[in-house]
Amino acid sequence: MSFPLRDTDLRHLWHPYTDATTFEREPYLCIDSAEGVYLFEDGGGELLDGISSWWCVSLGHGHPRIVEAIREQAGDLQHSILGNMSHPRAIQLAERLSQIAPGDLNRVYFASDGSSATEAALKMAVQYWRNVGQPERTRFVSLEQAYHGDTLGAMGAGFVEWFHEPFEHVVRPALRAPSPHYPGNDPEAEARHCDDAFAAMEQLLRAQAKEIAAVIIEPRVQGAAGIWIYPADYLRRLRALCDELDILIIADEIAVGFARTGKMFACETAGIVPDFLCLGKALTGGYLPMSATIARDKIYDAFRGEGDDKRVFWDGHTFCGNPITAAAAIAALDVFAELDLPASCAPHEARIADAFTAVGAMDSVAYQKTLGMIGMCAIREDAGGAPLAREITLAARERGLFLRPLGTSLYLWPPLTATTPELDRMLNIFHESIEACTPAAVAK
Repeated sequence: MSFPLRDTDLRHLWHPYTDATTFEREPYLCIDSAEGVYLFEDGGGELLDGISSWWCVSLGHGHPRIVEAIREQAGDLQHSILGNMSHPRAIQLAERLSQIAPGDLNRVYFASDGSSATEAALKMAVQYWRNVGQPERTRFVSLEQAYHGDTLGAMGAGFVEWFHEPFEHVVRPALRAPSPHYPGNDPEAEARHCDDAFAAMEQLLRAQAKEIAAVIIEPRVQGAAGIWIYPADYLRRLRALCDELDILIIADEIAVGFARTGKMFACETAGIVPDFLCLGKALTGGYLPMSATIARDKIYDAFRGEGDDKRVFWDGHTFCGNPITAAAAIAALDVFAELDLPASCAPHEARIADAFTAVGAMDSVAYQKTLGMIGMCAIREDAGGAPLAREITLAARERGLFLRPLGTSLYLWPPLTATTPELDRMLNIFHESIEACTPAAVAK
């Protein structure tokens, strides 16, 4: 590692979600290339990418189909706006997404990142109700510790205190319902907790239905909260209740969409169709920034109005539906189809489930959960909590696996294209790193 590069970094680069003081004193990590499931450091080291580069690179790094699609499109058309005009790649991608989205989700709105997609859905929901004559419906409901992005509207809908506390006084907070996630591995206790959480949600929705525009939810996994996995039945019951009360559902699948949970979309694990589906991260294979909000036709139709500018959705991003990012996304969808994802991941999902069952028996681990190609465990507070989780990730890095903790939670989120030996190596390092860092005095 060249010291001048690190010195330049520390003088000029502002890193997201990074404590500057800790960053300055810990071992420096700088990635200059990647291939498949491997990250290569400037200076020669290699690491297995245990988090798919922030939950994005589901098809591995450097996939030739996606790289070539980017290269070809860059030579033909680099940018074209979508305001009152169109271009082939955006049209083709919108059609492809409509074909694979669950149910009657059929209208695709492009944006640049996950926060922008959820912002668009929130705004669409509010304007939908105004357009159909119910302008009083302006409130949102979300789960405790929900995360839906870092723009001001998204922060209001999904307020994570340790991320967003400095901005609390400038956002409009959503109404909050308890999370259905149960921090343990007792099935009966989990079922009771889910029942109680839903009862609280039902009470809230019934009491304030006339002012609620939408419920926004991360289906099956609350990511930033700590990879909080919860039962599919909660979503089924929520869909039925919202249908009864005529409340819209926004499914934020920015993180969990595209084969991560055992289905192409997490909503499908519960057999529900939301009114809005927000996608991003893996949409382009994780190679370029792009997101999408897919709405039902009934939502889109409420924005029609001959010459009525008040019905227009006045929202847009300079690079929404960009031809190069759209070409990358089309190529990624081709790869998902050719690899028969998520069906072909089933053996890997079983390996992750078995490995995390063993992790859950370790002395420093409070509990573990898995869903599809996601595995998580929580480090016991009395065993060291978040500081120990951080120490474990550094131990994993020394052994060749890149991880990033979320408070007391450790998780594995590997590329879907990992081979069996590559996945087994990740799982072994994960287990070994916890074992190596667990204090000898810890008793479960």
